[in-house]
Amino acid sequence: MPKLIRNGEIVDDHWSVLKEATGPEVLTTVPGKNFIAPLKFWKFYGNELQDYYGEKALWLDSDEDVNDIGDLLNDMPIIALNFPVFSDGRAYSKARELREKFGYQGEIRAIGDVLRDQIYFMSRCGFDAFALRHDQDAEACLQAFNDFHTGYQASVVEPTPLFRRR
Repeated sequence: MPKLIRNGEIVDDHWSVLKEATGPEVLTTVPGKNFIAPLKFWKFYGNELQDYYGEKALWLDSDEDVNDIGDLLNDMPIIALNFPVFSDGRAYSKARELREKFGYQGEIRAIGDVLRDQIYFMSRCGFDAFALRHDQDAEACLQAFNDFHTGYQASVVEPTPLFRRR
């Protein structure tokens, strides 16, 4: 079973990410499993998903807007934000927006090109789960949370900047 880092621990990942979700017939390939499907899939096939046995969540690509989630936001146990390449930082802003603007309390998961060097900074923006790229060692990635002892600027996890904490 694939592993991921969630809330600072390595855990089994019980979710399947549907990357090429072209229609509701794809659900026959993962019957009864928990899946994370693209927002576009939800927009087209939301009604067909109502009777699916298993938990459902969605993922946003970096070019999609958090506002497009709409009413689905409150029903999602997980919102995954895709990093198509490690240098695309738009998902950082989306995570912070989900936490601060929309008050989302569920899991925000980083998927795609997720590297050790990003994990600490992702967590400060509101991510609490990380599906690492296949070549990343999960044990070594846990150490990323200890790379820095404090942040200077305000964040989701520490809303007061350092100069105000002194």
